Amino acid sequence: MPQHKSSIKRVRQDKKKRIHNRALRSKMRTLYKKVFLTEDPAEAEVALKQAVAYLDRMAVKGIVHRNNAANKKSNLVRYVNALSK
Repeated sequence: MPQHKSSIKRVRQDKKKRIHNRALRSKMRTLYKKVFLTEDPAEAEVALKQAVAYLDRMAVKGIVHRNNAANKKSNLVRYVNALSK
């Protein structure tokens, strides 16, 4: 257990941030899966737009690495393009 006041406060802050970041990451995964569950190209386009925007936000905030976000976006775009054909 931390002994210093600042360390105790840091533990409290980390706990709050961890809970918040888990929620953000969970939403990101949900939006990612939502694209792959759609069969209709029009619906997939809408879901893709949402997912890509959210992935970009998560990369900027540092929730996921920017390369990880780029790879996820690439997979999503490839899937949606394959639906269109």
